[in-house]
Amino acid sequence: MNNAKLEFTVGIFMLAGIICLAYLSIKLGKMELIGGDNYRITAGFDSVSGLKPGARVELAGVEIGTVEKIGLSDDTGDQARVTMKIREGVKLGDDVIASVRTSGIIGDKFIKLKPGGSDKLLKDGSRIRDTESAIDIEELISKFIHGNVD
Repeated sequence: MNNAKLEFTVGIFMLAGIICLAYLSIKLGKMELIGGDNYRITAGFDSVSGLKPGARVELAGVEIGTVEKIGLSDDTGDQARVTMKIREGVKLGDDVIASVRTSGIIGDKFIKLKPGGSDKLLKDGSRIRDTESAIDIEELISKFIHGNVD
């Protein structure tokens, strides 16, 4: 009888440990099981070279979201369409400017948002109109070397 009680207690502790481990893995991995407190916005860029899903989205140097998905625009197919998840509570005006930037000289790419002055706010599913694409260093160096700098 005493042995069964000990095995039951050990089993409860193991179950509690596995639940805690799963919770920490989800929180530290920034994963979401049920939607989360985010809203989604999109932006169209001429080039998003080097940008990957999961990249951070910053406003004034503070991370406010992540890049969820990158694909071609449904409208024309000649622009990249970036879908971003923005934390609920972050208010962005409809005249915000999105640009693809690099951390450091050869660091990771991320989206930098520059606020505008509009009182009208972006909602879930809204699209950012003003964007600045990534600077392609290789193309710039190639133009410089071959004398095609404008």
